[in-house]
Amino acid sequence: MKSGMGAEKPKLTELSRTSDRISFLYLEHAKINRQDSAIKVMDARGIVFVPVALISVLLLGPGVDVTHRAMELMGDSGLAVVWVGEYGVRQYAHGRALNHSSKLLEKQAKLVSNVRSRVAVARKMYQMRFPHEDVTKLTMQQLRGKEGSRVRKVYRKLSNETGVAWNGREYNVDNFDEGTPINKALTAANQTLYGLSYSVVAALGASPGLGFIHTGHDLAFIYDFADIYKANYSIPISFEMTAKYGDEDIATRTRQAMRDTFRDGKLLKQMVHDLKFLFEVEDDQDPEFMSLWDDDDKEGMQKFGVQYHEISEE
Repeated sequence: MKSGMGAEKPKLTELSRTSDRISFLYLEHAKINRQDSAIKVMDARGIVFVPVALISVLLLGPGVDVTHRAMELMGDSGLAVVWVGEYGVRQYAHGRALNHSSKLLEKQAKLVSNVRSRVAVARKMYQMRFPHEDVTKLTMQQLRGKEGSRVRKVYRKLSNETGVAWNGREYNVDNFDEGTPINKALTAANQTLYGLSYSVVAALGASPGLGFIHTGHDLAFIYDFADIYKANYSIPISFEMTAKYGDEDIATRTRQAMRDTFRDGKLLKQMVHDLKFLFEVEDDQDPEFMSLWDDDDKEGMQKFGVQYHEISEE
């Protein structure tokens, strides 16, 4: 082992399983360098060494400077890196997926490409919002109607509890400031939820564009996924902030309230669990797993890294 913090660069087979890693680490206003197999984080409070093999996703917030050598280490260690706003309230860009496996992406593509399985996943998303009801026999049209009724009830309930007037969801995408305070708060809160959802989806290697309910947009699945959590997060926080501050810098205050809600990491953990549940994917397989596809169902996948010989056509 080298002197200093960390160890020599790990081999791929030595990398920790996702379930064994600390899930998400958020950093802001810091300088990030590399020392052996740890990232060296420096800010006004001092220096901390973080072993990258123990982290799943690194969220880089405002004011972060990161060196090329540090990024090289993160890539070698299978660490997903996402550039975000304060505490994940914006998603600007992301690096590699969490691991080398394309299992989640392949499963998503397979499920969304078949009408029956696509509807099944969509029903699971709605079932998560109606835990005490059976929606397995409902059509997509019935599900949309049921969800619309549920959300309207949530709006009315929160309006009565907070005293914030509610006349429907209305906003102009080209003129944010002309909206009512509650509608501006909802827009700001939902944007933060989309950002966090994007961070999770991208970090785990799924596709933001392969939606099951929404379609035709590069963020279709983000809208699908975020909608699961709106009634418990963005909607109540929007009414709370509007009741407290009215139109006084409501967008910023709402984003900050969402940020504070994200701090404990419980929603991030829940999102990871829910994403795997939707796609029926277990914990990561061997990180070195790779196969060659074969069109023979009996033979199945073939070993990677083997020198194959020509087969006679006799």
